Order: sequence, then C-alpha cells, then structure tokens
Amino acid sequence: MRIDKYLWTIRMFKTRSIATDACKKGHVKLNNVNAKPSKDVYIGEKITVRKNQINYQLEVLDIPPNRVGAKLVDLYRKDTTPKEAFERTDMLKFAKDYYRKKGAGRPSKKDRRDLDEYQENGTFDNEN
Repeated sequence: MRIDKYLWTIRMFKTRSIATDACKKGHVKLNNVNAKPSKDVYIGEKITVRKNQINYQLEVLDIPPNRVGAKLVDLYRKDTTPKEAFERTDMLKFAKDYYRKKGAGRPSKKDRRDLDEYQENGTFDNEN
C-alpha cells in the first residue's frame, strides 16, 4: 500500500491529498529516509510524521484493507512517540503568552516607558 494512502487509512491525516502534500514537503520519513507519496509500506517498517510541531513515530503492524474507524487504528499501527515530544509543545504554549494576557492588546506608551526605565535602571517607576 502507498504511504500516503496508509497514513490516510490509519487516520493520521483527514484527507489523502493532505497526506500526499505532507510526503511531498518532506514531513514523512520511512525508515529515516524521506518518502515520496507513492512509496510502498510493509509490515514492520518505521514511519516518522512531522505534524503540528510533533514528530510522531509509528510502526506498521498490519496493512488495512481500507480506511478504518478510530477505534480500530491501533490494530494497524503502534505509536512509539516519546512523551517528551508532547510536553515540549505544552512548554511552547506557555512560553508564548508569558508577558501579556490574551486580548490585552499591544503595549501602551506607559508600558513602553516603564520597560525602558527598567532596562536602564533595573527598577520600575512605581517601585520607588
């Protein structure tokens, strides 16, 4: 079975064309080698898929005859993605909104002046 079709049948991608595009962009590796969409997949091979800033590592257990339900996906693949990959994306979320709360808008003139003051003296105006 083609790798793009395999990734679609195990519900890694919503459509087959998205799976094909991911292969063309180099986001899919088969046994640590970039895979073209037409590359055949066999039982026991290792697949690495870069999706949503996570490198998913999959092992092919069996070839499905057609697209399978979400509950049956684990019969055809084994997910060996380390937990650190998911934790790293959680840390990225926290790192992005460390300064301003969502919806607070851009800094005002007073905020900018306070930041300049802090950079020069190491203290804020209202701390004196």
